[in-house]
Amino acid sequence: MWGYIEERVRKNAEYIAETGCTVRACAKIRGVSKSTVHKDVTERLKLLDADLYERVKKVLDVNLKERHLRGGSATKEKYERMHKAERPTKIQE
Repeated sequence: MWGYIEERVRKNAEYIAETGCTVRACAKIRGVSKSTVHKDVTERLKLLDADLYERVKKVLDVNLKERHLRGGSATKEKYERMHKAERPTKIQE
């Protein structure tokens, strides 16, 4: 593997392992696509560092199990924002 790819793989994996963030959050912070981060930490990392791969895999497994909860929270917040925008404001007389 090329040096810059190995470096990116390690940095992405270390960031996820340290912060417990999602693949999307890591991609946004690191400035690459989520597909790249996912491929880095699920395929390439296994060949580079098995111990780090296991740590990242645990974080990704937790994120996968909690995904439906985050989605529900996001939907709830979206509709709360929409509802607030629809309310008329009081006019001061």
